[in-house]
Amino acid sequence: MNPMPYGLIAEFDSPAAVLRAAEKVRDAGFRRWDVFSPFPVHGLDKVMGFKNSLVGWFALVFGGGAFIGSMLMIWFMNDFDYPIMVGGKPMFSAPQALVPSYILLVLASAVGAFVGMVALNRFPRLYHPLFKNSRFAMVSRDKFFLVIETSDPKFSETETRALLESAGSTHLELAVE
Repeated sequence: MNPMPYGLIAEFDSPAAVLRAAEKVRDAGFRRWDVFSPFPVHGLDKVMGFKNSLVGWFALVFGGGAFIGSMLMIWFMNDFDYPIMVGGKPMFSAPQALVPSYILLVLASAVGAFVGMVALNRFPRLYHPLFKNSRFAMVSRDKFFLVIETSDPKFSETETRALLESAGSTHLELAVE
């Protein structure tokens, strides 16, 4: 059984070269592509069209939910579930409930940020087709790779190969799943 092709891997020697290639790939209209680098490349996120992360929204929802939920829980327990009149004080006092609610807000926000990061990055991903490629191991040392997936609507092996060669790729290879 022949393995299914995953994408075309292009190898580059410098951050400037992979940045120029990413611009060409973006301008060609590809949608399913990625760049792998041993360190962050300044400006690559703009070229790839990345927007702000949604992780902050996860933290906001989790933290806000915990704060409101804990305030409601304290109010319910003090006013209805187990009311104890102590020295004529009110059954619910917002300043008294603020400290535990704030602590839960911080804790739940941290949990929400973690859950959001894991969900949006699709972790745990224990396997990726690029791990089979022997040259891809150099991405953690000194090489830069641009991968265009075969699932991209514009992908045509000959045209994509010509585009990446014209972008200055030093090595091209078809990765399989």
